[in-house]
Amino acid sequence: MRFLVRERLFAVGDDYWIEDADGRKVFLVDGKAMRVRDTFELKDAQGRLLVEIRQKLLSLRDTMLIERDGEQLAEVRRKRLSLLRNHYRVTLIDGTELDVSGKILDREFAIEYDGELLAQISRRRLTVRDTYGIDVVREDADAALLIAVSVCVIVLADKERKD
Repeated sequence: MRFLVRERLFAVGDDYWIEDADGRKVFLVDGKAMRVRDTFELKDAQGRLLVEIRQKLLSLRDTMLIERDGEQLAEVRRKRLSLLRNHYRVTLIDGTELDVSGKILDREFAIEYDGELLAQISRRRLTVRDTYGIDVVREDADAALLIAVSVCVIVLADKERKD
């Protein structure tokens, strides 16, 4: 499954659409403006809420939480003691861990589980500025979760760069 993300640089609330390979709008990343913490909702094309993404307020390191149906699904944070600044850990509520590594700010990174590639995020071969692709490699993967993880990692990396 291939998705195209077209970020808008100056959008109120950071809203943007994610399209499939045929150009159909599949997901809306709905950024919530005027909040104390970064908050996003990932919705389907019909406007149904799939997951909520928000910054954890009280933590030693910047952390993003992913929730589905009011229940925490995952926690995303930069990996501790990593020599690479672009290495993040995703801990799912069941204890499963996903690794995210690569050039996050360049939108060139991978999401893996136990060494197996789940999704590849890349700007290569895309000519439109501020557009990148998310290739979900496994057909049985939760595309909404992998997109939410991508959003979290990019938000955290952008915040770290600004600090």
